[in-house]
Amino acid sequence: MAMHEDQLDLPLEVAVRLLSPLLPDLVPADVRRVQSAATTSHVLRVGPDLAARFPIVASDPTTARAALEAEHRAMAEFARISPFPTPEPLAIGDPSPEFPMPFSLQTWIPGTVAGPVTVAASDAFAEDLAALLTALRSARTQGRSFSGTGRGGDLATHDDWVQECLRRSRDLLPVRELGELWSRRRDLERAGADVMSHRDLIPANLLVAGGRLTGVLDAGGSGPADPALDLVAAWHLLDASRRTRLRARMGCSSLEWERGAAWAFAQAIGLVWYYDRSNRTMAALGRSTLSRLLEAERSDPAGTNAHTR
Repeated sequence: MAMHEDQLDLPLEVAVRLLSPLLPDLVPADVRRVQSAATTSHVLRVGPDLAARFPIVASDPTTARAALEAEHRAMAEFARISPFPTPEPLAIGDPSPEFPMPFSLQTWIPGTVAGPVTVAASDAFAEDLAALLTALRSARTQGRSFSGTGRGGDLATHDDWVQECLRRSRDLLPVRELGELWSRRRDLERAGADVMSHRDLIPANLLVAGGRLTGVLDAGGSGPADPALDLVAAWHLLDASRRTRLRARMGCSSLEWERGAAWAFAQAIGLVWYYDRSNRTMAALGRSTLSRLLEAERSDPAGTNAHTR
C-alpha cells in the first residue's frame, strides 16, 4: 500500500541508469534497495561506501533541487558538529524521463537502525544521546534562528494539525486523554534562544550497536530551532529511568522538558492514523511515544507540569 499520494515508483534498473552519470565505473549488481521505514525517500545502497536517496513523492523538480542543495549544506554543517558519524553529501543527480526528480548521493554509514525499545534501557545510549545534544547546543548558530512551518518554532501553530490528527485517531487511540495532554502543553512559552538541532531525532535516524549510539542519519533538515525540540528523542527511544538520566545530564528545566514532550506529541500524534496500514514501523513508533507520554502524565499529573497551571 502506498504511503502518500503521487508516490513515485523506482525500479532498480532505473536507479542504476540514473546513478551511472555520477559513477561511471558503477557495477549494476552493487546497487541494492535498503529496506527501511523511510517516509520521504527510496534509499539504495551503492557499493560498500555510498548511498542514494530518491524522493518518494513528486514535486516541482527545480524547487526540489534547491531543497536538496540546502539539505546538502545542512548535512555538511551537521557533519562538522556531530561527535558521531553521519552521512556526508557527495552529489545531486539529475531527473530523467524515467524518474522526474533530482536525487542525492552521499556516504554510507554502517550500523543497525534503532527502534523504540531496542536501547530504551541503555544507560550508555542515554549518555551518548546527551553528548550529541550537548555538541549541537554548543555549536554556533551564526546569527540564524528557526524559520519555516515545521517543528521547532511555536508550539501553538501546530494546534490545527494536532486537532485533525485527534479526529482521525478516534478508533485508534485514547483521544480524549491525549487531547487533554496536548491542551496542557500547546501554549508553553519558549525556554531559551534557538540552538543547533537535528530536528528529526526519531529511531529511524539513529544507528546503534551494543547499546551505544554509532551514527546519525538524515541531517538534511538540521539547523537552529527551539532547544527543546531534539528532546523528542527521549520520548521516542528511552524508558522513564533513562529519560531521567538524560534530563539530568542536560540540565533541562521543567519548562524545557515539558516543551520537549509537547514536540514529541506533535510528531507522534500523526504517525498512527497516517501510517496505520502503509508503514507499520512508523505507526508503532507513534503508539510507543504516545504511550510513554501518557504514562509519564499519569504518574505525575501535577509535578513536572505544575508550572502550566
